Amino acid sequence: MKKILILAYDFPPYVSVGGLRPASWAKYMHEFGIFPIVVTRQWDNKYGNALDYIAPSESKEIIIENTDTVTIIRTPYKPNLANKILLKYGNKKYKLIRKFVTAFYETFQWIFNIGTKSQIYFAAKNYLKNNNVDCIIATGDPFILFRYASKLSKKFNIPWIADYRDPWSQTYNHSNKIFLKWNEINEKIFLKNVSLITTVSAFFKFQIERLVKNKNFQIITNGYDDNIPILAENIKQNSKVLNIGFAGTIYKWHPVEVFLKTINKFITENNFQDVSNSPSLRGLCGVNPHFQREVKLNFYGINIPNELQNLIAEKFPNLKKHINIFPKLKNEKYIQEAAKNNVFLLFNDSEYIGTKIYDYMAMKRKIILCFSNDEESKILKQNYYPYKNQKEFPYSDRLQIDLIEETNSGIIVENSEKLYNTLESLNKELKENGFITCDSVNTENYSRRIQVQKLAEIITKINLIKNGTKL
Repeated sequence: MKKILILAYDFPPYVSVGGLRPASWAKYMHEFGIFPIVVTRQWDNKYGNALDYIAPSESKEIIIENTDTVTIIRTPYKPNLANKILLKYGNKKYKLIRKFVTAFYETFQWIFNIGTKSQIYFAAKNYLKNNNVDCIIATGDPFILFRYASKLSKKFNIPWIADYRDPWSQTYNHSNKIFLKWNEINEKIFLKNVSLITTVSAFFKFQIERLVKNKNFQIITNGYDDNIPILAENIKQNSKVLNIGFAGTIYKWHPVEVFLKTINKFITENNFQDVSNSPSLRGLCGVNPHFQREVKLNFYGINIPNELQNLIAEKFPNLKKHINIFPKLKNEKYIQEAAKNNVFLLFNDSEYIGTKIYDYMAMKRKIILCFSNDEESKILKQNYYPYKNQKEFPYSDRLQIDLIEETNSGIIVENSEKLYNTLESLNKELKENGFITCDSVNTENYSRRIQVQKLAEIITKINLIKNGTKL
Protein backbone atom coordinates (compact mmCIF):
# COMPACT_ATOMS: atom_id res chain seq x y z
CA MET A 1 0.00 0.00 0.00
CA LYS A 2 1.33 3.40 -0.98
CA LYS A 3 1.66 6.14 1.63
CA ILE A 4 0.88 9.81 1.17
CA LEU A 5 1.75 12.63 3.56
CA ILE A 6 -0.98 15.27 3.60
CA LEU A 7 -0.34 18.81 4.86
CA ALA A 8 -3.72 20.29 5.71
CA TYR A 9 -4.27 23.28 7.97
CA ASP A 10 -8.08 23.23 7.95
CA PHE A 11 -9.23 19.82 9.12
CA PRO A 12 -11.99 18.44 11.38
CA PRO A 13 -13.04 19.07 14.06
CA TYR A 14 -12.61 22.63 12.80
CA VAL A 15 -15.77 23.58 10.94
CA SER A 16 -14.80 24.97 7.55
CA VAL A 17 -15.41 24.23 3.89
CA GLY A 18 -11.65 24.04 3.38
CA GLY A 19 -11.34 21.16 5.82
CA LEU A 20 -13.81 18.92 4.02
CA ARG A 21 -11.53 18.21 1.04
CA PRO A 22 -8.56 16.77 2.98
CA ALA A 23 -11.00 15.10 5.38
CA SER A 24 -12.39 13.12 2.45
CA TRP A 25 -8.86 12.06 1.50
CA ALA A 26 -8.29 10.81 5.04
CA LYS A 27 -11.62 8.98 5.01
CA TYR A 28 -11.54 7.22 1.63
CA MET A 29 -7.91 6.86 0.50
CA HIS A 30 -7.47 3.45 2.09
CA GLU A 31 -10.25 2.05 -0.11
CA PHE A 32 -8.02 2.68 -3.13
CA GLY A 33 -4.72 1.28 -1.88
CA ILE A 34 -3.26 4.40 -0.24
CA PHE A 35 -2.56 5.00 3.42
CA PRO A 36 -2.87 8.71 4.33
CA ILE A 37 -0.82 10.46 7.02
CA VAL A 38 -2.38 13.84 7.79
CA VAL A 39 -0.36 16.60 9.46
CA THR A 40 -2.65 19.34 10.74
CA ARG A 41 -3.06 21.57 13.78
CA GLN A 42 -5.11 21.05 16.88
CA TRP A 43 -8.57 22.59 16.82
CA ASP A 44 -10.50 22.95 20.08
CA ASN A 45 -13.54 24.91 18.86
CA LYS A 46 -13.87 26.88 22.08
CA TYR A 47 -15.75 29.83 20.64
CA GLY A 48 -17.84 28.52 17.77
CA ASN A 49 -16.82 31.47 15.63
CA ALA A 50 -13.79 32.99 13.86
CA LEU A 51 -11.82 33.20 17.12
CA ASP A 52 -11.33 29.43 16.97
CA TYR A 53 -8.85 30.10 14.17
CA ILE A 54 -6.46 31.89 16.54
CA ALA A 55 -7.26 30.34 19.93
CA PRO A 56 -4.40 28.42 21.62
CA SER A 57 -4.72 24.66 21.75
CA GLU A 58 -5.31 23.01 25.10
CA SER A 59 -2.40 20.63 24.57
CA LYS A 60 1.17 21.82 24.06
CA GLU A 61 2.24 18.43 22.78
CA ILE A 62 1.78 16.73 19.44
CA ILE A 63 -1.22 14.39 19.43
CA ILE A 64 -1.02 11.34 17.16
CA GLU A 65 -4.12 9.35 16.24
CA ASN A 66 -3.49 5.96 14.65
CA THR A 67 -6.10 3.68 13.06
CA ASP A 68 -5.99 0.91 10.49
CA THR A 69 -6.89 3.38 7.73
CA VAL A 70 -5.24 6.72 8.62
CA THR A 71 -2.70 8.44 10.85
CA ILE A 72 -3.46 11.98 11.98
CA ILE A 73 -0.70 14.11 13.50
CA ARG A 74 -2.15 17.15 15.30
CA THR A 75 0.36 19.85 16.18
CA PRO A 76 -0.11 22.31 19.06
CA TYR A 77 -1.16 25.85 18.19
CA LYS A 78 0.39 28.85 19.89
CA PRO A 79 -1.06 32.23 18.85
CA ASN A 80 1.30 35.03 17.93
CA LEU A 81 1.25 38.43 19.65
CA ALA A 82 -1.40 39.82 17.28
CA ASN A 83 -3.67 36.86 18.01
CA LYS A 84 -3.15 37.18 21.76
CA ILE A 85 -4.05 40.87 21.69
CA LEU A 86 -7.17 40.15 19.65
CA LEU A 87 -8.26 37.37 22.00
CA LYS A 88 -7.73 39.53 25.09
CA TYR A 89 -8.91 42.96 23.97
CA GLY A 90 -11.22 42.33 21.01
CA ASN A 91 -11.16 43.57 17.45
CA LYS A 92 -11.34 47.31 18.13
CA LYS A 93 -8.17 47.80 20.20
CA TYR A 94 -4.51 47.97 19.18
CA LYS A 95 -5.25 47.54 15.49
CA LEU A 96 -1.96 49.10 14.37
CA ILE A 97 0.13 46.76 16.52
CA ARG A 98 -1.84 43.75 15.32
CA LYS A 99 -1.42 44.77 11.69
CA PHE A 100 2.33 45.22 12.13
CA VAL A 101 2.79 41.82 13.81
CA THR A 102 0.62 40.09 11.23
CA ALA A 103 2.53 41.72 8.36
CA PHE A 104 5.83 40.64 9.92
CA TYR A 105 4.84 36.97 10.03
CA GLU A 106 3.08 37.05 6.66
CA THR A 107 6.33 38.32 5.14
CA PHE A 108 9.07 36.46 6.98
CA GLN A 109 7.39 33.04 7.20
CA TRP A 110 8.45 32.69 3.56
CA ILE A 111 12.11 33.10 4.51
CA PHE A 112 12.32 31.53 7.97
CA ASN A 113 10.42 28.67 9.57
CA ILE A 114 8.43 30.92 11.89
CA GLY A 115 4.79 31.72 12.53
CA THR A 116 1.75 29.92 13.82
CA LYS A 117 1.74 27.35 11.01
CA SER A 118 5.39 26.34 11.23
CA GLN A 119 4.66 23.49 13.64
CA ILE A 120 3.13 21.60 10.72
CA TYR A 121 6.45 21.78 8.88
CA PHE A 122 8.48 20.60 11.88
CA ALA A 123 6.08 17.71 12.60
CA ALA A 124 6.12 16.59 8.96
CA LYS A 125 9.90 16.83 8.84
CA ASN A 126 10.28 14.71 11.98
CA TYR A 127 7.90 12.11 10.60
CA LEU A 128 9.83 11.83 7.34
CA LYS A 129 13.13 11.32 9.18
CA ASN A 130 11.89 7.92 10.32
CA ASN A 131 9.20 7.00 7.80
CA ASN A 132 9.00 6.62 4.04
CA VAL A 133 6.15 7.98 1.96
CA ASP A 134 5.52 7.87 -1.78
CA CYS A 135 4.16 11.36 -2.17
CA ILE A 136 3.44 14.63 -0.33
CA ILE A 137 0.32 16.68 -0.99
CA ALA A 138 -0.30 20.14 0.44
CA THR A 139 -3.71 21.74 0.16
CA GLY A 140 -4.05 25.51 0.23
CA ASP A 141 -4.82 27.88 1.43
CA PRO A 142 -2.92 28.71 3.61
CA PHE A 143 -0.36 28.58 0.84
CA ILE A 144 2.58 28.57 3.22
CA LEU A 145 1.95 24.82 3.20
CA PHE A 146 3.24 24.82 -0.39
CA ARG A 147 6.57 26.18 0.85
CA TYR A 148 6.73 23.44 3.47
CA ALA A 149 5.93 20.72 0.93
CA SER A 150 8.49 22.11 -1.52
CA LYS A 151 11.21 22.10 1.16
CA LEU A 152 10.34 18.61 2.32
CA SER A 153 10.30 17.36 -1.27
CA LYS A 154 13.84 18.65 -1.83
CA LYS A 155 15.19 17.41 1.49
CA PHE A 156 13.78 13.88 1.27
CA ASN A 157 13.57 13.46 -2.54
CA ILE A 158 9.82 12.86 -2.52
CA PRO A 159 7.48 14.10 -5.28
CA TRP A 160 4.84 16.55 -4.13
CA ILE A 161 1.43 17.75 -5.29
CA ALA A 162 0.08 21.28 -4.85
CA ASP A 163 -3.67 21.20 -4.33
CA TYR A 164 -5.32 24.57 -4.94
CA ARG A 165 -8.78 24.88 -3.42
CA ASP A 166 -8.63 28.51 -4.61
CA PRO A 167 -6.13 30.49 -6.66
CA TRP A 168 -3.30 32.08 -4.70
CA SER A 169 -1.98 35.31 -6.21
CA GLN A 170 -4.30 35.44 -9.22
CA THR A 171 -6.93 37.66 -7.61
CA TYR A 172 -7.09 41.41 -8.04
CA ASN A 173 -8.69 42.24 -4.70
CA HIS A 174 -5.41 42.46 -2.77
CA SER A 175 -5.47 45.81 -0.99
CA ASN A 176 -1.68 45.86 -0.76
CA LYS A 177 0.12 45.64 -4.11
CA ILE A 178 3.43 44.87 -2.39
CA PHE A 179 1.95 41.74 -0.78
CA LEU A 180 0.41 40.79 -4.12
CA LYS A 181 3.83 40.92 -5.78
CA TRP A 182 5.38 39.09 -2.83
CA ASN A 183 2.82 36.31 -3.25
CA GLU A 184 3.55 36.06 -6.96
CA ILE A 185 7.27 35.72 -6.31
CA ASN A 186 6.77 33.00 -3.71
CA GLU A 187 4.28 31.14 -5.85
CA LYS A 188 6.78 30.94 -8.70
CA ILE A 189 9.66 29.93 -6.41
CA PHE A 190 7.96 27.17 -4.46
CA LEU A 191 6.07 25.63 -7.37
CA LYS A 192 9.28 25.08 -9.36
CA ASN A 193 9.78 21.55 -8.07
CA VAL A 194 6.13 20.50 -7.89
CA SER A 195 5.31 17.24 -9.67
CA LEU A 196 1.62 17.92 -10.18
CA ILE A 197 -0.95 20.63 -9.54
CA THR A 198 -4.53 19.69 -8.71
CA THR A 199 -7.39 22.14 -8.50
CA VAL A 200 -11.17 22.13 -8.40
CA SER A 201 -12.13 23.55 -11.80
CA ALA A 202 -10.89 24.42 -15.27
CA PHE A 203 -11.29 28.10 -14.43
CA PHE A 204 -8.88 27.86 -11.48
CA LYS A 205 -6.46 25.91 -13.66
CA PHE A 206 -6.67 28.72 -16.22
CA GLN A 207 -5.92 31.31 -13.53
CA ILE A 208 -3.03 29.41 -11.93
CA GLU A 209 -1.19 28.52 -15.12
CA ARG A 210 -1.06 32.17 -16.14
CA LEU A 211 1.69 32.45 -13.53
CA VAL A 212 2.87 28.87 -12.93
CA LYS A 213 3.68 27.57 -16.39
CA ASN A 214 4.63 24.22 -17.91
CA LYS A 215 3.24 22.08 -15.09
CA ASN A 216 1.05 19.01 -15.11
CA PHE A 217 -2.53 19.73 -14.02
CA GLN A 218 -5.42 17.53 -12.97
CA ILE A 219 -8.96 18.66 -12.10
CA ILE A 220 -10.29 17.07 -8.92
CA THR A 221 -13.62 18.73 -8.24
CA ASN A 222 -15.16 19.25 -4.87
CA GLY A 223 -18.14 17.11 -4.00
CA TYR A 224 -20.35 15.96 -1.17
CA ASP A 225 -19.64 13.51 1.61
CA ASP A 226 -21.31 10.16 1.03
CA ASN A 227 -22.90 10.34 4.48
CA ILE A 228 -25.01 13.36 3.53
CA PRO A 229 -27.68 11.52 1.46
CA ILE A 230 -27.94 8.94 4.26
CA LEU A 231 -28.33 11.60 6.97
CA ALA A 232 -30.85 13.60 4.94
CA GLU A 233 -32.86 10.69 3.58
CA ASN A 234 -35.30 10.40 6.49
CA ILE A 235 -35.50 14.09 7.37
CA LYS A 236 -38.76 15.59 6.19
CA GLN A 237 -39.07 19.06 4.76
CA ASN A 238 -40.99 21.62 6.77
CA SER A 239 -44.54 21.22 5.47
CA LYS A 240 -46.09 24.32 7.02
CA VAL A 241 -43.57 27.05 6.29
CA LEU A 242 -41.64 27.79 3.08
CA ASN A 243 -38.06 27.46 4.34
CA ILE A 244 -35.18 28.73 2.21
CA GLY A 245 -31.69 27.73 3.37
CA PHE A 246 -28.29 29.22 2.67
CA ALA A 247 -24.94 27.98 3.99
CA GLY A 248 -21.43 29.37 4.07
CA THR A 249 -19.82 32.50 2.74
CA ILE A 250 -21.60 35.59 1.47
CA TYR A 251 -19.24 37.47 -0.83
CA LYS A 252 -19.37 41.13 -1.76
CA TRP A 253 -20.45 40.30 -5.30
CA HIS A 254 -23.45 38.30 -4.07
CA PRO A 255 -26.77 40.13 -4.60
CA VAL A 256 -27.97 39.45 -1.07
CA GLU A 257 -29.69 42.83 -0.80
CA VAL A 258 -31.56 42.28 -4.06
CA PHE A 259 -32.66 38.88 -2.80
CA LEU A 260 -33.84 40.26 0.55
CA LYS A 261 -35.67 43.14 -1.14
CA THR A 262 -37.59 40.66 -3.30
CA ILE A 263 -38.41 38.44 -0.34
CA ASN A 264 -39.56 41.50 1.61
CA LYS A 265 -41.80 42.58 -1.27
CA PHE A 266 -43.21 39.09 -1.65
CA ILE A 267 -44.04 38.81 2.04
CA THR A 268 -45.49 42.30 2.28
CA GLU A 269 -47.67 42.11 -0.81
CA ASN A 270 -49.01 38.69 0.14
CA ASN A 271 -49.61 39.65 3.77
CA PHE A 272 -47.78 36.60 5.05
CA GLN A 273 -48.43 35.84 8.70
CA ASP A 274 -46.52 33.94 11.34
CA VAL A 275 -48.65 30.88 12.08
CA SER A 276 -45.98 28.87 13.90
CA ASN A 277 -47.17 29.86 17.39
CA SER A 278 -50.91 29.80 16.75
CA PRO A 279 -52.57 26.36 16.81
CA SER A 280 -55.88 27.81 15.69
CA LEU A 281 -54.29 29.52 12.69
CA ARG A 282 -52.22 26.47 11.87
CA GLY A 283 -55.43 24.51 11.60
CA LEU A 284 -56.58 26.81 8.84
CA CYS A 285 -53.53 26.21 6.66
CA GLY A 286 -54.35 24.25 3.56
CA VAL A 287 -58.07 24.72 4.13
CA ASN A 288 -58.55 28.41 3.57
CA PRO A 289 -57.14 29.23 0.10
CA HIS A 290 -56.78 32.90 1.06
CA PHE A 291 -54.59 32.16 4.05
CA GLN A 292 -50.90 32.57 3.23
CA ARG A 293 -48.04 30.69 4.80
CA GLU A 294 -44.97 32.22 6.39
CA VAL A 295 -41.53 32.34 4.74
CA LYS A 296 -38.35 31.62 6.70
CA LEU A 297 -34.78 32.32 5.59
CA ASN A 298 -32.24 30.14 7.37
CA PHE A 299 -28.56 31.10 7.22
CA TYR A 300 -26.01 28.54 8.43
CA GLY A 301 -22.46 29.44 9.48
CA ILE A 302 -22.28 32.59 7.35
CA ASN A 303 -19.22 34.81 7.51
CA ILE A 304 -21.06 38.12 8.04
CA PRO A 305 -23.85 37.52 10.58
CA ASN A 306 -23.59 40.99 12.15
CA GLU A 307 -23.51 42.77 8.79
CA LEU A 308 -26.53 40.80 7.61
CA GLN A 309 -28.47 41.61 10.78
CA ASN A 310 -27.58 45.30 10.39
CA LEU A 311 -28.72 45.30 6.75
CA ILE A 312 -32.04 43.74 7.70
CA ALA A 313 -32.57 46.13 10.63
CA GLU A 314 -31.78 49.16 8.49
CA LYS A 315 -33.58 48.34 5.24
CA PHE A 316 -35.93 45.41 5.84
CA PRO A 317 -37.05 45.51 9.51
CA ASN A 318 -40.19 43.52 8.70
CA LEU A 319 -37.97 40.58 7.72
CA LYS A 320 -36.43 40.22 11.16
CA LYS A 321 -38.96 37.64 12.34
CA HIS A 322 -38.48 35.71 9.11
CA ILE A 323 -34.69 35.30 9.51
CA ASN A 324 -32.78 32.64 11.43
CA ILE A 325 -28.98 32.90 11.62
CA PHE A 326 -27.28 29.75 12.90
CA PRO A 327 -23.65 29.60 14.10
CA LYS A 328 -21.18 27.19 12.55
CA LEU A 329 -22.40 23.66 13.19
CA LYS A 330 -20.55 20.37 12.96
CA ASN A 331 -21.25 18.83 9.61
CA GLU A 332 -23.64 16.13 10.82
CA LYS A 333 -25.68 18.62 12.87
CA TYR A 334 -25.71 21.07 9.96
CA ILE A 335 -27.09 18.43 7.58
CA GLN A 336 -29.79 17.45 10.07
CA GLU A 337 -30.90 21.07 10.37
CA ALA A 338 -30.44 22.12 6.75
CA ALA A 339 -32.36 19.16 5.31
CA LYS A 340 -35.53 20.54 6.89
CA ASN A 341 -35.50 23.34 4.32
CA ASN A 342 -37.70 23.12 1.25
CA VAL A 343 -35.22 24.79 -1.10
CA PHE A 344 -31.67 26.15 -1.01
CA LEU A 345 -30.44 29.54 -2.17
CA LEU A 346 -27.30 29.64 -4.32
CA PHE A 347 -25.80 32.90 -5.55
CA ASN A 348 -24.29 32.90 -9.03
CA ASP A 349 -20.50 32.77 -8.84
CA SER A 350 -20.06 32.50 -12.62
CA GLU A 351 -16.75 30.71 -13.27
CA TYR A 352 -16.32 29.84 -9.59
CA ILE A 353 -18.35 26.78 -8.69
CA GLY A 354 -17.70 26.63 -4.93
CA THR A 355 -18.60 23.76 -2.64
CA LYS A 356 -22.06 24.32 -1.19
CA ILE A 357 -23.81 23.35 -4.41
CA TYR A 358 -22.68 19.76 -3.90
CA ASP A 359 -24.09 19.53 -0.37
CA TYR A 360 -27.36 21.02 -1.62
CA MET A 361 -27.52 18.37 -4.33
CA ALA A 362 -26.75 15.61 -1.86
CA MET A 363 -29.67 16.60 0.38
CA LYS A 364 -32.07 16.33 -2.58
CA ARG A 365 -33.51 19.80 -2.09
CA LYS A 366 -34.30 22.06 -5.02
CA ILE A 367 -31.74 24.80 -5.65
CA ILE A 368 -32.72 28.32 -6.67
CA LEU A 369 -29.80 30.08 -8.32
CA CYS A 370 -29.87 33.89 -8.19
CA PHE A 371 -29.31 35.31 -10.77
CA SER A 372 -28.44 34.48 -14.37
CA ASN A 373 -29.09 37.92 -15.88
CA ASP A 374 -29.73 40.58 -13.24
CA GLU A 375 -28.46 44.14 -13.77
CA GLU A 376 -27.66 44.90 -10.12
CA SER A 377 -25.80 41.60 -9.84
CA LYS A 378 -23.70 42.49 -12.88
CA ILE A 379 -22.63 45.74 -11.23
CA LEU A 380 -21.66 43.92 -8.04
CA LYS A 381 -19.61 41.41 -10.00
CA GLN A 382 -17.86 44.17 -11.92
CA ASN A 383 -16.90 45.90 -8.68
CA TYR A 384 -16.03 42.95 -6.45
CA TYR A 385 -15.50 39.71 -8.35
CA PRO A 386 -11.95 38.72 -7.32
CA TYR A 387 -10.55 36.83 -10.29
CA LYS A 388 -8.56 38.61 -12.94
CA ASN A 389 -9.14 38.36 -16.67
CA GLN A 390 -12.23 36.20 -16.43
CA LYS A 391 -13.31 37.57 -19.82
CA GLU A 392 -10.38 35.72 -21.39
CA PHE A 393 -11.43 32.40 -19.86
CA PRO A 394 -11.93 30.06 -22.84
CA TYR A 395 -14.46 27.81 -21.10
CA SER A 396 -17.92 28.19 -19.60
CA ASP A 397 -18.59 31.15 -17.31
CA ARG A 398 -21.70 29.46 -15.95
CA LEU A 399 -20.33 26.41 -14.19
CA GLN A 400 -23.03 26.30 -11.50
CA ILE A 401 -25.76 26.70 -14.08
CA ASP A 402 -24.25 23.93 -16.20
CA LEU A 403 -24.16 21.60 -13.20
CA ILE A 404 -27.72 22.40 -12.14
CA GLU A 405 -28.99 21.79 -15.66
CA GLU A 406 -26.94 18.60 -16.02
CA THR A 407 -28.39 17.15 -12.82
CA ASN A 408 -31.85 18.76 -13.04
CA SER A 409 -31.34 19.91 -9.46
CA GLY A 410 -32.83 23.39 -9.44
CA ILE A 411 -34.20 26.56 -10.98
CA ILE A 412 -32.09 29.17 -12.76
CA VAL A 413 -33.63 32.50 -11.75
CA GLU A 414 -32.95 35.26 -14.25
CA ASN A 415 -33.58 38.37 -12.12
CA SER A 416 -35.53 39.72 -9.15
CA GLU A 417 -38.81 39.76 -11.10
CA LYS A 418 -38.40 36.09 -11.97
CA LEU A 419 -37.49 35.38 -8.34
CA TYR A 420 -40.83 36.82 -7.28
CA ASN A 421 -42.63 34.50 -9.70
CA THR A 422 -40.54 31.55 -8.52
CA LEU A 423 -41.49 32.24 -4.90
CA GLU A 424 -45.15 32.26 -5.88
CA SER A 425 -44.76 28.93 -7.65
CA LEU A 426 -42.85 27.34 -4.77
CA ASN A 427 -45.32 28.56 -2.18
CA LYS A 428 -48.21 27.17 -4.22
CA GLU A 429 -46.51 23.79 -4.55
CA LEU A 430 -45.78 23.62 -0.83
CA LYS A 431 -49.36 24.57 -0.02
CA GLU A 432 -50.78 21.89 -2.29
CA ASN A 433 -48.34 19.03 -1.57
CA GLY A 434 -46.70 19.80 1.77
CA PHE A 435 -43.22 19.61 0.18
CA ILE A 436 -41.16 20.89 -2.75
CA THR A 437 -40.10 18.26 -5.27
CA CYS A 438 -36.51 17.78 -6.40
CA ASP A 439 -36.15 15.47 -9.39
CA SER A 440 -32.37 15.57 -9.65
CA VAL A 441 -30.44 12.86 -11.51
CA ASN A 442 -26.87 11.52 -11.56
CA THR A 443 -25.80 13.52 -8.51
CA GLU A 444 -23.93 10.46 -7.22
CA ASN A 445 -21.19 11.27 -9.75
CA TYR A 446 -20.20 14.17 -7.50
CA SER A 447 -19.64 12.34 -4.25
CA ARG A 448 -16.29 13.03 -2.60
CA ARG A 449 -15.55 9.32 -2.62
CA ILE A 450 -15.58 9.35 -6.43
CA GLN A 451 -13.26 12.36 -6.45
CA VAL A 452 -10.90 10.66 -3.98
CA GLN A 453 -10.82 7.63 -6.28
CA LYS A 454 -9.69 9.89 -9.14
CA LEU A 455 -6.97 11.42 -6.97
CA ALA A 456 -5.84 8.00 -5.77
CA GLU A 457 -5.43 6.83 -9.35
CA ILE A 458 -3.21 9.84 -10.01
CA ILE A 459 -1.13 9.23 -6.89
CA THR A 460 -0.69 5.60 -7.88
CA LYS A 461 1.09 6.86 -11.02
CA ILE A 462 3.15 9.50 -9.23
CA ASN A 463 6.26 7.31 -8.95
CA LEU A 464 6.58 7.50 -12.73
CA ILE A 465 7.88 11.03 -12.19
CA LYS A 466 10.78 9.65 -10.17
CA ASN A 467 11.85 7.82 -13.30
CA GLY A 468 11.60 10.93 -15.42
CA THR A 469 8.25 10.12 -17.02
CA LYS A 470 5.46 12.70 -17.01
CA LEU A 471 1.94 11.81 -15.98
